[in-house]
Amino acid sequence: MTEKPRAADPAATGSAPGGSASAGQEAGEEPRVVIRDKRKIGKVGKTGERSGAAAAAADAAADKPAEGLVEETEVVVDEIETEAPVSGPPVVDAPAEPTEEAAQPEAPLGPELEAVRTELEERTRDLQRVTAEYANYRKRVDRDRNLVQEQATGTVLTALLPILDDLDRAREHGDLVGGFGSVADQLTTALGKFGLTAFGEQGDPFDPTLHEAVAHQTSADVTEPTCVQVMRRGYQLGDRLLRPAMVAVADPE
Repeated sequence: MTEKPRAADPAATGSAPGGSASAGQEAGEEPRVVIRDKRKIGKVGKTGERSGAAAAAADAAADKPAEGLVEETEVVVDEIETEAPVSGPPVVDAPAEPTEEAAQPEAPLGPELEAVRTELEERTRDLQRVTAEYANYRKRVDRDRNLVQEQATGTVLTALLPILDDLDRAREHGDLVGGFGSVADQLTTALGKFGLTAFGEQGDPFDPTLHEAVAHQTSADVTEPTCVQVMRRGYQLGDRLLRPAMVAVADPE
């Protein structure tokens, strides 16, 4: 800060610059002190510095004392550089470019990934194998269950076949009349609900898989082996043969 020499005291000399002192001013009054802040902020160009001509003019104006002042003190402050206002749309900072470390992809896992992939394939094959085994197991269990059920039913029905033979012989002789005939019919109907079917009638073609031939004869009335007499009827449980029919067979001459 630069301070200029004081001007002459008006009270001591009895006169003031530019004329006499005012009537209301007392002789013993202290002089006023005026501090002027003459900081000059010049226009900043691209380089941020003020032109030399403007700086010289500002300094010359600052050195010239003002009239009517008793004492003048000038405070000189270093120039404050300000950026010129920028017109136009706001400037948005561009995103930072990725560094080489961030741009580089992660290194492959290599052996660890291969080990995991191999283990996954093994577990997948194990799961498929177990699933197939379980499906086959269920099919086998269902088949065995049906087979056991059919065998149990066949065993019971086979034990009842002699009773059915007696009912057939009684029917041939005309003994199933009244209540006994109704009971025989109900029994035959009930056993038929379990899949029991009778076969073997006179005139049926001879089938060695279904018929048991106990007698043979020739006849001009047949063109193929034929059952001419049924001695005992045969029975089937579904497609299963429980007992073959006992028949007499006539062969063509």
